[in-house]
Amino acid sequence: MLTTKDAIQQRRSIRKFKSYPVPDEVIFELLDAARLAPSGSNAQPWRFKIVQDNETKERLAKAAYDQFFIAEAPVVIVCCADISGYLSGVVSGLQDLGRIGAVEDRIVNIVLDRTDRMQKMSFDQFSQRIAFNVAIAIEHIALRALDFGLGTCWVRVFDEEAIRAIFGWDETVSVVALLPVGYPGESPAPRKRQPIEEILID
Repeated sequence: MLTTKDAIQQRRSIRKFKSYPVPDEVIFELLDAARLAPSGSNAQPWRFKIVQDNETKERLAKAAYDQFFIAEAPVVIVCCADISGYLSGVVSGLQDLGRIGAVEDRIVNIVLDRTDRMQKMSFDQFSQRIAFNVAIAIEHIALRALDFGLGTCWVRVFDEEAIRAIFGWDETVSVVALLPVGYPGESPAPRKRQPIEEILID
């Protein structure tokens, strides 16, 4: 049985995929893993677009500066942040946490004050603040995928405006990453990682 430690150690960035389709029930399980991710003030700003048709996958690959391995994956998950609903989600989630006593009133007030200030931020500043929440959900997907023998690859190099144009989205949707998903057609060796001693700060 695969443990969380096994999944973390075995995960690789996969850029070659077999042509086998990913069953709908498996895609549902991946999205369910994302849904259960933690987020600041329980705002849950993640939104996902599932892409399986070849034409749209090719357009996504083109928008990602011709990274055509993206189009070879049977599924591409476009991972986004809901800009328009984020602040209301923070307020609502925080109030719920305050009501059940999970967060002290003084912390509620600090976060609400920050929320007021965030309303004055630019789109780029705002989307960067939200992206880390979506990143946690994406990693839930990447690790859960291993339970089904699937591989994934985080893709962050793309033209965001071009991707929004494909789907007719406005700037209330921030594209955080593209995540190709499929059965691996390669077995990459482990990438170099820093030893623990180098990631500790004195």
